[in-house]
Amino acid sequence: MAREESHSSSSLKLYETQFFGFTPQTCMLRIFSAFQDSLYEILLVVEKVCVRQLSKGDSTGPEEEALRVQARECNRKLQQFLDERFKQLFERMEALLMNKCFTVPPNVLLPEDQPHINYPHDFQDILKLESTLTDLHKAYEAEVCARQALQAELEEQKEAQKHLESTLSWIQELQAAWAKEGNGNFQESFRLVMESVNKLQKVIKKIQVSS
Repeated sequence: MAREESHSSSSLKLYETQFFGFTPQTCMLRIFSAFQDSLYEILLVVEKVCVRQLSKGDSTGPEEEALRVQARECNRKLQQFLDERFKQLFERMEALLMNKCFTVPPNVLLPEDQPHINYPHDFQDILKLESTLTDLHKAYEAEVCARQALQAELEEQKEAQKHLESTLSWIQELQAAWAKEGNGNFQESFRLVMESVNKLQKVIKKIQVSS
């Protein structure tokens, strides 16, 4: 993704998300939750210690229950106070971290964006390049189709050549057998045979039509 971003995209830290592999906002939220959880755990420990110290080892009786209620109320007020202070502190810390740690400088680029800086092209050049690539792709597809058609035609020619060679071989064998038997001129006899075959075919067609 190029560095040209709108104001809303910049506020979302989209490029930083690509660069670091996580969203800075999510990272800050997790830091805040971790601090808050630690604070609540510490306050619970402090509450138990205060009750134990004030009860002077006496773990029974209504006095300890009253101490527990009082300690819990004090703990709640302290928690509210610390929450407000912590939120103010965290806002300043978040602004500092987002600006200093989770912001990618303009001169730092992702690997896929580096070629755009090393080999800059305007929009028209990119369009021309895409058009050229499209034309080359179409020409390649046409060449592949022509090659396939030529290959099919060659296969047909090979098959026709085989039939022709087989026919010529048969004629030569027939001619040799004809001469061996002393039946005269083969070409003339063959012509007469073919004429007879043609006449026979015409007669067969007439019979088929009349029937």
